[in-house]
Amino acid sequence: MPTPVEIALARLEELGAISDAPSHLVRTFLSPANREAAEKILSWMAALGMETSQAPDGTVRGILPGKNPSLSPLLIGSHYDTVIDAGKYDGSLGIIAALAALESLKLETITLPFPVHLLAFSDEEGTRFQTTYLGSRSITAPLDSETLAAQDAAGISIARAIATESPTATAAPILYPAGTPRGYVELHIEQGRVLEEAHEPACVVTSIAGQSRLTVTLTGRADHAGTTPMPLRRDALTGAAACILAAESLAQSSPPLVITVGKIQVHPGASNSIPQTATFTIDLRHPDDEIRQNSLTRLHESYLRIADERQLHLHWLPIQDNNATPCDPTLTASLLQSLTAITGSTLTLPSGAGHDGVAISKICPIAMLFIRCRDGLSHHPDEYATPADIATGIQILTHFLKSHNP
Repeated sequence: MPTPVEIALARLEELGAISDAPSHLVRTFLSPANREAAEKILSWMAALGMETSQAPDGTVRGILPGKNPSLSPLLIGSHYDTVIDAGKYDGSLGIIAALAALESLKLETITLPFPVHLLAFSDEEGTRFQTTYLGSRSITAPLDSETLAAQDAAGISIARAIATESPTATAAPILYPAGTPRGYVELHIEQGRVLEEAHEPACVVTSIAGQSRLTVTLTGRADHAGTTPMPLRRDALTGAAACILAAESLAQSSPPLVITVGKIQVHPGASNSIPQTATFTIDLRHPDDEIRQNSLTRLHESYLRIADERQLHLHWLPIQDNNATPCDPTLTASLLQSLTAITGSTLTLPSGAGHDGVAISKICPIAMLFIRCRDGLSHHPDEYATPADIATGIQILTHFLKSHNP
């Protein structure tokens, strides 16, 4: 009979094979592959004897009631959507490792004194609508009208996607009023090189960096590429290039600030036409919120100067603004005890990446466990965590569940 770790490794492969593209891994909010992955996760939850349900946005939940179902539940889990051309560990490992920990408890015939709710969120990456944490935000409160109005590249709004692409007619919202869960714990790959350089398989997270996302559009004038002299051009794309380099320069001069332009679109997009519009994304992160906001202001001012010098119109559209999120000291101390019990380590570090805990921190305490990933690669098809490190993560999570005191 396979062990929970062996089952977990097989499940990572199963989930990693479910994709909307034949050549690479991608699962976005309510896409066919996203819905197929949700069904797979639901089947694993049901096989463990969990009471299962699914929200209209695709988020799924499995409940183990524990000895006293009236107690506040502990939430565990992660997300199952991906970026484009993704690896198979980001998000999925947190769901599958949580399942493996619960299966380990079952093999030991241990029933926890409190309920555990395993959550698999339909959207954390924000790939389809450029707005993150849709799944975890939706369990804290109904999505607001502005969020629901956001559109994908095909012009489909989130509201319309939920109305027409919802996975099942029996779906019902999954909501937790503030203060009702006892806490949220997530296992995730580190997405960095600290653990690898420290020769440690795992560590506990202290906080999650603040993050701002924006869409920037520069508008100039379309002209003929062969007949318009260079001094007379109002080229939106060269203006965008100057803006992108300004962002890089600002980040390089202000560590640990990081700024990324991950997407750009140009209109009319012909080789013989001067671009009239260039729209690109900005992802700006820093662990100090005051520095992050000051950096945004400096970036905006530099973009205004670039637009003015090049006779372009600038449209600066904030999409997301999340403050730095500290992990709960009590919950984190408990998780750190389990890390030490299994590995002997007391290593902690902050997370530069965003996680569902950012949204969930509004309703309950959060804690996170990082697992080493090879070369620090993430959001990449070569993303990898060793079976031994995954097994260690499952052991830590299992120990935490057994030793956690309500």
